[in-house]
Amino acid sequence: MARRAGLPLLLSCLWPLLGGAAGRCPGPAERLGWSLPLVAQDYLEILSHWYCRFGKCCKTGDCRIVNNITGLELDLSQRLHGQHLAEKVILRAVQGFLETPQPEKALALSFQGWSGTGKSFVARMIADHLYRDGLKSECVQVFISLFHFPHPKYVDMYKDQLKKQISETVQLCKQSLFIFDDVEKLHSGLLGAIEPYVDRYSSINEVDYRRSIFLFLSNIGGNTINQVALDFWRAGRAREEMTMEYLEQQLHTELLESTVGGFAENLIDFFVPFLPLEYHHVKLCVRDAFLARSLPYTEDMLEEMVKMMVFVPKEEQLFSAQGCKSVSHRIHYVLP
Repeated sequence: MARRAGLPLLLSCLWPLLGGAAGRCPGPAERLGWSLPLVAQDYLEILSHWYCRFGKCCKTGDCRIVNNITGLELDLSQRLHGQHLAEKVILRAVQGFLETPQPEKALALSFQGWSGTGKSFVARMIADHLYRDGLKSECVQVFISLFHFPHPKYVDMYKDQLKKQISETVQLCKQSLFIFDDVEKLHSGLLGAIEPYVDRYSSINEVDYRRSIFLFLSNIGGNTINQVALDFWRAGRAREEMTMEYLEQQLHTELLESTVGGFAENLIDFFVPFLPLEYHHVKLCVRDAFLARSLPYTEDMLEEMVKMMVFVPKEEQLFSAQGCKSVSHRIHYVLP
C-alpha cells in the first residue's frame, strides 16, 4: 500500500517539472503523455484528486481554490464600470475575510441595486478568481429564487433540500461560495433555513461553516440608491464623491422595511450598493462586448448601440433603465 500512496505524491511533484501548470493536478488524459488502461487511469485520477484534497499540491491547500485577489482587483477596476463603491467594499471584504485565519462567521455580502448594474457580473467574477473552475466548481452553488424555489406550498421541502445542499457542499469544500439571486423573492422560511449557516456558530452537526462565503443579490434599495445618485447629479457633484456613509443610513432603513429586514439586520456583514449606470458607462460595456468576441468596432458603432437603450428619468435621460443588460445581444444589429 505504501507504493500506491506515494503515487499521487509523485504525480503532484513531477507534474510542474514535466510542463504542467504549477499548483494544479493533472487529469488522466494529460499525465506524462503515456497511455494507460481505462481502469488504471480512473485509479490514478481518484488517487490524485484525493491527494490534492488534502492540500499537498496547492498554495491554498486545495487544488480547486485559487483565491486570486490580484486578478479580482484588476478585473473590478477594468471591467466593472461606474461602481466605485462596490469595487472598494467588495475587494476589502473578500480580501480581509480570506486573510483571517479563524473568522468568527461566514462572510455575508448583500449586493443591492437596479437590474443590469453588475451584481451578477461581480458574483461571477468572484467565483472566477476564487475557484479554478469558477461557477462550475463543486465549491460553488447558485440559487435563483423563482427558479429553484418557485412554489410557496413546497417551502418545507425546499428548506430540507437547501440545508442538505449547503451542508454537503461545505463538507466537500471547506471554502464554499453560495450565491442567492433575487433574494427579495425568497420565501422567509428559506431565509430562516440559511440563517444558522451565516451566524456565529463554531459548527452545526460537527460541520464548520465559518470559511464559507454567501452573496445575496437583490433589487432592494435600488430606488434609494438611484435617488441619491440623481440628487448628486442635480447638485453638480461627481458620483465618485459619493461615500458609503452618505448612502448607508437611507439604504439601511429601506432594507429593514423589506421582506429580508430581520435577516439583513443580524447577519449581513457588508451592504454593497450598485449605482445606476450613465451613458458613458454603458458605452464602456458595449466596447467590452465587442472585445470579448474579438470583433472590430468604431466609435459610431458604439454610439449607435448605446442609443438603442432606454434612459430615465424622462426629463434628464441620465440612467440606463436596463443598465448593461442585453448589451451583448444587440451587437448583431450594428455589425456590417
